[in-house]
Amino acid sequence: MVQKLIPEINKVYFINQYTLFHILSGSGSIQVDFKNYNNWQDKAIYLEKGQYIKFLSGDFVVRTIEFPNQEIFENQEFRVLFKHLISLGYINFNECDECQKYLSTTVFAENTKGIIDVSLKQWYWQNPFNASQNEYQVIFDIKEVVDQEFQNHLTNRDLVALIQDNGFNAQALVKDKLGITIKTMLANKWLTESKKDIAFTEKSIQEVSYNMGFKDPAYFNRVFKKSTGQNPSDFREHFDFNRKDLFIEDLTHLLQHHHKEERSLGFYADKMHLSVKALSKKTRAKMNISLGQLIRNELISTSKKMLAQDAPVNEVAFTLGFEEANHFSHFFKKYTGTTPSDYRIKKYNS
Repeated sequence: MVQKLIPEINKVYFINQYTLFHILSGSGSIQVDFKNYNNWQDKAIYLEKGQYIKFLSGDFVVRTIEFPNQEIFENQEFRVLFKHLISLGYINFNECDECQKYLSTTVFAENTKGIIDVSLKQWYWQNPFNASQNEYQVIFDIKEVVDQEFQNHLTNRDLVALIQDNGFNAQALVKDKLGITIKTMLANKWLTESKKDIAFTEKSIQEVSYNMGFKDPAYFNRVFKKSTGQNPSDFREHFDFNRKDLFIEDLTHLLQHHHKEERSLGFYADKMHLSVKALSKKTRAKMNISLGQLIRNELISTSKKMLAQDAPVNEVAFTLGFEEANHFSHFFKKYTGTTPSDYRIKKYNS
């Protein structure tokens, strides 16, 4: 089912069917499974059953497509779209001509598998973890085992024994491509599902601890508090999923309006009435990303939009405050893996 959605600010949308969220417009942040993310205009996010999404500002317009046919997901290739790893997976719609053509010509078609096919092609073109297709399949084999076995408190050795690694060293592959260990993946999954049970159900803390594979609720409390800074009861009491986060909204507004001329952390710290250290710490805690990365993301996003509109490289460089065009080209290549000129050519030929 395809529909246009103007989401309510801070409302939690629970995912009951595999769903594509195409962010048509919106300047704020979103939250998925307790993690906040920014800069989502013209991106597509695939969410699987059991997740939730919340929009942290009131100016979003979203196209959603629900996929009712479970047989689609028997194709293991599609896992790269739906099973998120260290961050929220997405594809750039403004870089995917096939995606745009599909939705403009078949927006109400019953064969929704087509949009997954073209999105999959785009995802591999983006290649977010710089891996081969075989390596991706091993990584998502691991993620699938983690999703199925997280309650069983498996060791790394137990996990690897369950994985068909096709000649790869599974632990080394995950560490190299994702920057985390399998043990961390397992802990992240356990913590997310524990938070969901505590925040969104009326189960007792004891029942949640048993569901998460703990025989001793007191031990569950200690592990949960070590991970979150709160015990489960306090987390439930203070978690308000309808509350507006003004910190995220204010910082996002500043970045969008000043990133072209201001890259100093001190500038944003002064505007937010915090020290650089305090702002950096709070940004990392609330948004899963460093303040420096947020500034770079805004610069890259603006430069891609300008390049897509055929703006000359020197004009893009000047607009974004670079003294020389080659300084901008070096910056762009460092953070995207390609030069501005090659990016434009690759986009047109994709």
